[in-house]
Amino acid sequence: MRYYQLREGSAPRLVAKTEGSLYDLTAATDQLRTFEDLLRAAAIAKESIDAIADRLRGDATVLSSDVLDETAPSAPVSSGEVWAAGVTYRISEEARKAESGMPEMYLDVYESDRPEVFFKATPSRTVGPDESIGIRGDSEWDVPEPELGVVLFEGEIVGYTVGNDVSSRSIEGENPLYLPQAKVYDKCCSIGPCVRSAESIDDPHDLEMWMTISRDGEVLYDESTRTNEMERSVEELVDCHVAHDAVPDVSVLLTGTSLVPDEEFTLQEGDEVSIGLEEIGTLSNTVVEV
Repeated sequence: MRYYQLREGSAPRLVAKTEGSLYDLTAATDQLRTFEDLLRAAAIAKESIDAIADRLRGDATVLSSDVLDETAPSAPVSSGEVWAAGVTYRISEEARKAESGMPEMYLDVYESDRPEVFFKATPSRTVGPDESIGIRGDSEWDVPEPELGVVLFEGEIVGYTVGNDVSSRSIEGENPLYLPQAKVYDKCCSIGPCVRSAESIDDPHDLEMWMTISRDGEVLYDESTRTNEMERSVEELVDCHVAHDAVPDVSVLLTGTSLVPDEEFTLQEGDEVSIGLEEIGTLSNTVVEV
């Protein structure tokens, strides 16, 4: 089942989508307005989120599928932190070696037992579908980074989403110690359009992922891959993230960059980036300078 958070002023509405229908779960109970509300209800009832949603569908309002086009969803997870893993795909390892004056360090991470896991964004730095992602005004080389996002509740995997780990390759390439500045800034991350429950995805390690980048109506980039190209498992990355840290009750872990534009490409204001993940959905954003 897919879960969307619709914008409704300061009070969002939680919507669940099955293969054929869209249900307004907030209409069934006003206490269920966010995905986090659903997670806590499931924890109290000791049931899965899909089981709770199934039970509420009889009292929920059935919505037209056009609602998702007419009312753009917000980021489906609105609390907690976003973290990210790096150098989990061969293409990412090659790209980061190419940008860096210390290329050997990225090969070491790709082949080592310990993965790279770093802080990415707070909710205030994270945007949702159809909102603007940011590129830094002091950066000369900026790229989107399409990633499978793992949604965690109390350290356990509860769902998956699409993530864009927008990054400054020029700042990171200048010195690896500048990684926080290359990664963490206003509008540096987008997630959405929904959370797909973990129990409804057979294998997160075998999903098609694609990305298109358009400028002034012209497609500049259009490529796809599969998550089975990831060197590490989702479980391994999650274990590294939660084992020795005070992780918030709700968090998102991005699992690494799967597609990288050519070195000659850099994002510009007004570009449109769309990232799709099989069985989850497509996350689209425009670009602004921050």
